[in-house]
Amino acid sequence: MPRISIPKREDAPVGSKPILDNVDKMLGFVPNLHRLMSISPNALSGWATLMASLAKTLDVKTRDGIALAVSEADGCDYCLAAHSFMAGNLAKIPADEIELNREGRSSDPKRQAAVAFAKALIDTRGKVSDAQFAAVREAGWTDANIVEMIALTAQFLLTNFMNNAVQTPIDFPEVSPAKAA
Repeated sequence: MPRISIPKREDAPVGSKPILDNVDKMLGFVPNLHRLMSISPNALSGWATLMASLAKTLDVKTRDGIALAVSEADGCDYCLAAHSFMAGNLAKIPADEIELNREGRSSDPKRQAAVAFAKALIDTRGKVSDAQFAAVREAGWTDANIVEMIALTAQFLLTNFMNNAVQTPIDFPEVSPAKAA
């Protein structure tokens, strides 16, 4: 049971409705997470603005890989279900790659560096080693890409914290629970 009552879409504050409408157009429904964040139009708008800006960075499979690695490392079962659904259905990432991404790995060498770096950011609270930082550069990522990876990790951390703190009910097809807690 969630710790905060999640409003129905029609009960969301007026300032949140345009963002909820966009989410509905993209996914075909408005997930519990978005309805939860709609309680604060400022929080929802801040998240949506960050997400929209970062959706223009990296490639979709790398962004989804980072989302999965971060959500697993944070132990967020809601986000794992949501990102697994989106990775498989929207980005067409195979199930075996989704599982690798959850572990902070990838079958693609360049994506491997990015996903491992995102996991390391969570595991070290941002205090990655020189070697971890160098590995991302050696894989061919630019400094701008590294900044984007850090920002994406923070974006996913926000929703992980929201769902873990509130205990948001999962409204995506469930996946195996996170190994991290």
